[in-house]
Amino acid sequence: LLSLIEDQVAQMRKRGEKRVAALNSFLKPAEKAQILRSLAHLKFLFLSPEMLYQMPVLQQLKKQKVTLLAVDEAHCISQWGFDFRPEYLNLGAARRELGFPVTMALTATATKEVQEEIKKILAFTQQDTVTVSASVDRPNIFLKVEHCAGDKQEKLLDTVKRLPKPGIIYFSSKKAANQCVELLQINGVPSAEVYHSDISSEDKIKIQAQFTNGNIPIICATSAFGMGIDKPDIRFVLHYHLPGSPEQYLQEFGRCGRDGKPAIAILFYETGDIRIQRHLIDANYPTEQMLKESYRSKGKAISLDGNDVQTALAKYYAESGISLEKALHLIQSRKVLKERQLSWMERYTRQNCCLREQIIGYFGEKPEETPPLCCSFCQPDGEQKYLETAKEFEKSQIESETFENWTKIIEKLFQISSF
Repeated sequence: LLSLIEDQVAQMRKRGEKRVAALNSFLKPAEKAQILRSLAHLKFLFLSPEMLYQMPVLQQLKKQKVTLLAVDEAHCISQWGFDFRPEYLNLGAARRELGFPVTMALTATATKEVQEEIKKILAFTQQDTVTVSASVDRPNIFLKVEHCAGDKQEKLLDTVKRLPKPGIIYFSSKKAANQCVELLQINGVPSAEVYHSDISSEDKIKIQAQFTNGNIPIICATSAFGMGIDKPDIRFVLHYHLPGSPEQYLQEFGRCGRDGKPAIAILFYETGDIRIQRHLIDANYPTEQMLKESYRSKGKAISLDGNDVQTALAKYYAESGISLEKALHLIQSRKVLKERQLSWMERYTRQNCCLREQIIGYFGEKPEETPPLCCSFCQPDGEQKYLETAKEFEKSQIESETFENWTKIIEKLFQISSF
């Protein structure tokens, strides 16, 4: 999220807007204070839900006339708010504190149910809400499921070597991401880098900038990477592990082919992959015992036998004012939903039908027509055809750029000689 904010501020400044700033954890206290003192002179302020609901920030914003509250990546309200970022659930309260400014929520991956959840949390009413929808279908991305049987690393390595670059490889494990970078580097793919939550903030910024600028062609990452990436020419997105939900899968493979040119998304699946995601579901929610201890302490700082995410959620529910019974019910309901989404993804890998129809059908759509390169079910030899098509695009692009460069050089020579 911080990367996304940094990128959007940079894009605004590049377009000439100087009265824009970001409040984030990268700033020193004196820098944050300076921005808060200068709010009246700003046109745009970017910040996270956690930063928005800090009392000094909210108090200063309440003194201004906020004419638009924009919630980017609004699916995070539902996807993260009930899990490891409960501050997203406070956005409706913050909107009320700011006097209910006109509010815009944007997302590329929200089912009808999630859309309604977003509206409810942001305190939208039926009378004053307009919904604008576009298709989630990306017809230029060829979809493939690659079934593995103990040979996943070999198949991944072979695929990475064959595919045009740049690309992203997603993992559900930081350890597996590290191992994959080593595997690529010792097998003739040296320009690969790893990105996950254990990487320092400075290295994250450097790696992202190098990938965006084309210096690093391959990123091996967890879901921590991608939201702040505005790179249109990503040619492939590979998933080494089964994603936890269709929303996550669409969000991640949708980062390739944003230039409209051919791209490919491959999900490597092996029996037993679902166990990793089930472990992550358990690790994302406090147990009944943790929740009871947190309620007994009334949200005060105590040592719970759990990870940071479990502790934060237990504390949030204890301070929320809802009963312990309701909190337990909400957590159980959430785990059931996560299990249902995971089961859908597991079925996606096994069904003998169009992959595109499945994924966009989950979001309540039907494909208008089958694209020339649809998926590995509709075109079993589609990956090879994709490679041929991609090479043709690459060749025509090189020829176009060469011609354009020489044209500019000649024009420059004539301009110089005219003096």
